[in-house]
Amino acid sequence: MNRLEPLQHVDAGVLNIAYHAAGPTEGPPVLLMHGFPYDIHAYAEVVPRLAAQGCRVIVPYLRGFGPTRFLSAATPRSGEQAALGADLLALLDALQIPRAVLAGYDWGGRAACVVAALWPERCAGLVSFNSYNIQDIARAMVPDRPENEHRLWYQYYFHSERGERGLAQDRRGVCRLLWQLWSPTWAFDDATFERSALAFDNPDFVAVAIQSYRHRFGLVPGDPAYAAIEARLALQPTITVPTLTFDGIDDGVRPPADASQHGHRFTGPREHRWVPGVGHNMPQEVPAMFADAVMEMVRRR
Repeated sequence: MNRLEPLQHVDAGVLNIAYHAAGPTEGPPVLLMHGFPYDIHAYAEVVPRLAAQGCRVIVPYLRGFGPTRFLSAATPRSGEQAALGADLLALLDALQIPRAVLAGYDWGGRAACVVAALWPERCAGLVSFNSYNIQDIARAMVPDRPENEHRLWYQYYFHSERGERGLAQDRRGVCRLLWQLWSPTWAFDDATFERSALAFDNPDFVAVAIQSYRHRFGLVPGDPAYAAIEARLALQPTITVPTLTFDGIDDGVRPPADASQHGHRFTGPREHRWVPGVGHNMPQEVPAMFADAVMEMVRRR
């Protein structure tokens, strides 16, 4: 089973970010952003496909995952959306990449959407699983339909001290269950899970995850350093860059959305597709399809 190695490291903003790079350095840059609770190996079969077509591919570990580390013990261990977007922007700056295709899902898709919305000049094209992935925190306490609420049990679990202790006590057990529930048609094996589970041993994994799931409901304050970004995100900014959005028909977290549900959030060229037989981890479940989507954006740049 291939691993995305070797890793490189760069100081970017408040982090020392560990990332894998592949493809020619002069190729069109593509950043692939993983979600929770996954890691860069969600793209293990996407990366070689893109590199073979001449892309410069960068796959970073998010804050709280793998070898990525905070530079200061004093930095709040926040997992809020503004922090994820700021990390991605800082990485583009640190690698001196003025403009790139951004692709991701879950937390990583949220980071990509934040940069695409707030700094569109840095985004040549966007591939976003689950469409418009910027949280509307002001409406977080508005109840959803019961059949959708039960899918979010893990978020409510993480709101409690019991849930925080449960994640700390058995990271692998909790995360493996989420993999199974979120991608019910994906038959991953033990080796595939363990390859990614190593990333959950990061000393800040629990703190970042818990803060993320509490902040999105307005239950805890954010890092003051990102208050200005959060204020901009609260306005639910539109995304103007060329975009491909996807939903998995079998996604155990978010049911597929009709294109019209998020359509008003995209004011640039946008196409939305439903993917049968796919759960929440699209790049790892159907890597060829995900790579083809990224290449569509690369060719439009």
